[in-house]
Amino acid sequence: MTARTNGAPSAPRACSSLLACAGRLILIGALWLVAEPALAHSDAGLVGGFLAGFSHPLNGPDHLLAMVAVGLWGAFLGRPLIYVLPVLFPAIMAAGGVLGLAGLPFPFVELGIALSVLVLGLLIAGARTLPIAPAVAIVAAFAVCHGYAHGQELPLAADPVGYSLGFVLATGLLHVLGIAIGELGRRSAALALAPRLAGAAIAVAGAWFLFSATAA
Repeated sequence: MTARTNGAPSAPRACSSLLACAGRLILIGALWLVAEPALAHSDAGLVGGFLAGFSHPLNGPDHLLAMVAVGLWGAFLGRPLIYVLPVLFPAIMAAGGVLGLAGLPFPFVELGIALSVLVLGLLIAGARTLPIAPAVAIVAAFAVCHGYAHGQELPLAADPVGYSLGFVLATGLLHVLGIAIGELGRRSAALALAPRLAGAAIAVAGAWFLFSATAA
């Protein structure tokens, strides 16, 4: 990645901090996936809705990879998009969720979700930078697809407010994980290729999701 000088802390200390952050997020996610099935049956109402919403992107590899990719691409693009994209995605996703909740037709939502993983992965793997407007447009379009899918699940949640809070929090954590991976690659020469390799892996998964969506 292209180095940026922004008065950041020394590379070793920054990398150590980011690695610790990413490690904690991975640990939290792993523990959650183990504990969530039991917790999901332990409460209802706001808590039950929150658990359902939080687990939805973590249990869906397409959602998980797309949200990590948004943070990772934002880290690669730098300011201001490193801050804009992780805020924009949940906001537009909420609007898409309203469409899903309303039951408006969106026949290609699964195709859009698969494309989001593939396209974002390719952009990261190819180290592609874009101006603010097209980058925002791409992420916003994909956020609508993911939000619509979440919105379709809202009526099944124990509490819609709790569900919304849960999936927004999970989305934010996945964005942070993607940013951490990107910043590690930017700050450490030994890990410089890690973000692009992660992007390539995401793109491969996206190609499989796209094949599955079109073959269904």
